[in-house]
Amino acid sequence: MTTEATNQVNRRVLVGEVVSTKMDKTIAVRVDRMVAHPIYKKYVRKSTKFLAHDEGNECREGDTVAIEECRPLSKRKSWRLQRIIERAVPA
Repeated sequence: MTTEATNQVNRRVLVGEVVSTKMDKTIAVRVDRMVAHPIYKKYVRKSTKFLAHDEGNECREGDTVAIEECRPLSKRKSWRLQRIIERAVPA
């Protein structure tokens, strides 16, 4: 007996900027975080790049997007585009 509520899974959601759209149905998203230096206690910006699935190829470079965790779709791709938060300004 399964219900809709038991099938829902809490997935991690990250917000980042699209840095590459050169692949088909895949985007590269840079997620920044602030980390305190262990000795000097100054905050340093560190970034990680994730590959995310973009089914409709609707993202452009510079867009701010939210990505959510999903099952592995390829060797490096385990994230899915959830929504586009802010569109990049066209050049």
